[in-house]
Amino acid sequence: MTDDEFEEFYAHSVKPLVGQVYLMTGDLHEAQDVVQEAFVRAWGRRGGLDGGAGPEAWVRTVAWRLAVSRWRRGRRAAEAWRRHSHAHTAEAPAPDPGTVALVEALRGLSDRQRRVAVLHYVCDLSVDQVAHETGISAGTVKTHLSRARAALAPRLQEEEHGV
Repeated sequence: MTDDEFEEFYAHSVKPLVGQVYLMTGDLHEAQDVVQEAFVRAWGRRGGLDGGAGPEAWVRTVAWRLAVSRWRRGRRAAEAWRRHSHAHTAEAPAPDPGTVALVEALRGLSDRQRRVAVLHYVCDLSVDQVAHETGISAGTVKTHLSRARAALAPRLQEEEHGV
């Protein structure tokens, strides 16, 4: 991929990728950060991004892995803080009232179900493509999709009916 091709790829892919990772993580700022970091890493590998599942899948996978790594580091830091701190921790801020119903509903899913559902329904990947990108079997992808649909249906119906 040439420099110009990469710039065109970036211009056409950054917003959809941020949106996809946002739905997977539930945090817009985190999604923006990890997608940008993934594009920085892709820039260094732009010569080898032409094959396989495509450069968009590569960037999305790297962004997801970066988000997971950040969660783990954050969780370990919070645990260390709790162990060594005598002060009381403050309550988390109330959720933003403008949060999209879908994001709220997706937050109720397990990480794997949320990722699989977003890749299949938002990124429009086939079950086999989701399996390849996540490293899990197609049967397991189908199971997670079924469970995600079952969990999301009542949440989204409540939102639709204003409950």
